Amino acid sequence: MRIVFMGTPDFAVPSLEALLEAGHEVAAVYTQPDKPKGRGHKLQPPPVKVLAEEKGIPVLQPATLRTAEAAETLRGFMPELIVVAAYGKILPPEILKIPPKGCINVHGSLLPKYRGAAPIQWAVLNGEKKTGVTIMQMAEGMDTGDVLAVRETEIGEEETSGELFDRLKILGAELLLETVARLSEITPIPQNDSEATMAPMIRKEMAEIDWSRPAREIHCLVRGMSPWPAAFCTLGEKRVKVFSARVLPENGTPGEVAVLGGELAVYCGTGAVQLLEIQPENGKRMRGADYLRGHALPGGRAG
Repeated sequence: MRIVFMGTPDFAVPSLEALLEAGHEVAAVYTQPDKPKGRGHKLQPPPVKVLAEEKGIPVLQPATLRTAEAAETLRGFMPELIVVAAYGKILPPEILKIPPKGCINVHGSLLPKYRGAAPIQWAVLNGEKKTGVTIMQMAEGMDTGDVLAVRETEIGEEETSGELFDRLKILGAELLLETVARLSEITPIPQNDSEATMAPMIRKEMAEIDWSRPAREIHCLVRGMSPWPAAFCTLGEKRVKVFSARVLPENGTPGEVAVLGGELAVYCGTGAVQLLEIQPENGKRMRGADYLRGHALPGGRAG
């Protein structure tokens, strides 16, 4: 099938790879513009662009698709189908009308739950026990299109959003191939809008730990914000990122720092959490136990 692929981050790479390996003709790849990264603010290409260039596929990085010129350019590729996976832009009506087989999207949740930019992180943040991927027929709204296929998976009790991300991008690619192969046979199922929840973009300030909250909630925050932007608190006078934690039943004064089970820990509103992997300000990532070996236990309360 002749396809135009639209995607940007790592999540989209396996889907593009799967389409190519299955023998589909990817006429063009659309992705977000290069962005500055690192201390030198050097422009870095999105992962999807890197793969597309390796495969010799034309790459387009328009700032917007909401122009007559953008629609005409896309029309020139004569796609039968447009496949979208974490592209980062909403497709306008004019674009949605171009391919005869429509536009389909690989989304990292069980729609209609977690519509939006960060479905994987929000599923972990909210302590969900299961999630999955949905292939949907795209419509004008934010992830509101009819469902074509769904695949569920359980979320591990200690699984971070980064780890779940890596699993779902593979699951999504597999389901995408199956869906494309039998697209003409599938009866689309409308979403129940009354069951919809949203998954807006994650902001760095959301990652600050509030030790008055129950340990289970803090554990979900740490998992959901790992690896980016990483949950954080203060120990002594230093800001510390927390990448991995474990819930303990012990109770104490919320925010009080302690050593529990040989690990650096902090009491919460109910229970406590061990800080298993942390990164002190201006330091390297390390085990909480290793931090204890090189630092005196911070006095007072964690912030």
